[in-house]
Amino acid sequence: MHKLNNKYALAKMELQDIKQIVIDQKKELDDSMKRERVIEREVLDDYKKHANYALIKVIQGVRRCGKSTLCYQLLKDKNFAYVNFDDERLASLETEDLNKVLESFYEIYEKFEFILLDEVQNVYGWELFVNRLKRQGLNVVLTGSNARLLSKELSTHLTGRHIPLELFPFSFREFLKYRGLEFNIKSLTTEDKGLIKNKFNEYAQKGGFPEALKESVIAETYLRSLYSTIINKDVVLRNKVKYVKTLKDIASYLISNHSCQMSFNKIKNVFGLRSTHTALNYVSYLEESYLFFFLKRLSYKHKESLIANRKNYVIDTGLINALSVKFSQNKGRLYENIAAIELLRKKSLKDSDIFYWQDIHKNEVDFVIKQGMKTSQLIQVCYDPSDLVTKERETRSLLKASKELKCENLVMITEDKGGEEKADGKSIRLMPLWEWLLEED
Repeated sequence: MHKLNNKYALAKMELQDIKQIVIDQKKELDDSMKRERVIEREVLDDYKKHANYALIKVIQGVRRCGKSTLCYQLLKDKNFAYVNFDDERLASLETEDLNKVLESFYEIYEKFEFILLDEVQNVYGWELFVNRLKRQGLNVVLTGSNARLLSKELSTHLTGRHIPLELFPFSFREFLKYRGLEFNIKSLTTEDKGLIKNKFNEYAQKGGFPEALKESVIAETYLRSLYSTIINKDVVLRNKVKYVKTLKDIASYLISNHSCQMSFNKIKNVFGLRSTHTALNYVSYLEESYLFFFLKRLSYKHKESLIANRKNYVIDTGLINALSVKFSQNKGRLYENIAAIELLRKKSLKDSDIFYWQDIHKNEVDFVIKQGMKTSQLIQVCYDPSDLVTKERETRSLLKASKELKCENLVMITEDKGGEEKADGKSIRLMPLWEWLLEED
C-alpha cells in the first residue's frame, strides 16, 4: 500500500510540475539564444523550405551537435511551443501525460502554429501523440539523437507523413564562421592561407561540437563526458544492453580503428561473442546513436556488398583525439575521417551515395561517389604524396578504379600539396584537405 501511495504521489507531482518545466525551458531556450554565439548552419536555407510543409519535420543527429539551435533558427519568426524531453524532471513522463504537455502549451503560449518536441524518443508512445497533433492541424518539428526513429517508430506510425532531416557537428566552413572568420576562397592571400591552416589544425584537433569550442570549456574533458553520456543513455539504456563492458570495449576498438575496414566476424572473435549476429547488433546500436557510421564496399552484387568488410568512421575527430592514445595517432587516417564526415554531410543534401572500392588485389579507393547508376567522382586520401611508395600505391588504385567504374573525375586529398598531375593519360586533381573542405559545390 505504501508503494502505491508513493507512485501515486509521484504521478501527481509530475502532472503539477509539467507547466512549470515548460515555462522554465522556454526561458532557458530564449536566454541561451541571446547569450550564446549562434551562427547560421549551412543547411538552414535548405531546411527552411520544408518549414511550412504539413509533413512532420524530423531533425536527427548525434547528441549536442546543435539540433535545438537549428530548430530555433527555423522557427524564430513563427509562433511555436517548445518542450525538451531530455530533462531529468520529465524522466518519469508516461504516454498518458503527453496531453498534459499540450494543455501546458495552450496555457503558456496561448496561440501557436508550430510545436517543437526536443529529444522526443525519450517518451514511450510519442509517435501516437505526434500523429494526433498532426491530425489537429499543428505543424510539428521533432529532434532525436537515435536513428531508429526513422527505421521503426516513424515508418510504422507516420509513413508518408514525415520528412527526415539530418544535422552534424560543425563543418570546417561553419567552424571558421564560429571563430569569426570568413574568406573568399577564390582570392586568398598568403596571410589568409596561413590563418586558415592554423584554424584547420585546431578543427582537426577539437572537432565540430559547438560546446567544445567555447573558450571557457576544456575540449577534451567535455568530449569525454559527452561520449560517456551518449554511450550510457543513447546506447546502453535505450537498447537494454546486458554486457555493458563488452559494448564499451567494442566502441573503444572502433574509435582506435577509425578509417579502417571492420568485419562483424572479427569483432565476434576479438571480443568472444557467441555469434556475428550479436556483433551486428552491438555495432548497429552504436551506429544508431550517430557515434559511428560505416561505408559499404561498392559491388553490383547485393549479397556481396552486404557481407564485405565495412569502413568505420567516427562522427567527430575531436572525439577521436579525446579518447584515443595520442602516440598512436595516424594523421592520414584522421584526414580520411574528416573527409568522410564532410561527404556524409553533403550526402544529406544531395541525391548521392558513398561507397569505398576494393578489387581482388586489395587495391583500394577511399570514396566512390555515386549518383544513380553513374559514378560521379573517385576520391583518394593521401596525406603525404612526397612519400613516393605511398603515392604510387594510391595512384595505382585510383587508376584501376577509374578504368573499372568508367569515371574520369579523380581527386587526391593531401596535407598541403595542390595542382594537377597526369598518370596513364588521366588527370588527377590534388587538393589540400583544408582547401577541399572550403570548396564551393
